[in-house]
Amino acid sequence: MFSRLVKQMTEREGVTEQLKADNQFEWVQRMNNIRSMAMEIVNTDLIYN
Repeated sequence: MFSRLVKQMTEREGVTEQLKADNQFEWVQRMNNIRSMAMEIVNTDLIYN
């Protein structure tokens, strides 16, 4: 579930390998944000409900 959410969010947000090559710092920031959002969704779905 987590991996699927991360993949969907990266596609939706336009976080690509090209961004990674062009601007690694921005890519890391955006990926960390996406992972945090996905983890929050998973936790809410599995733990809190």
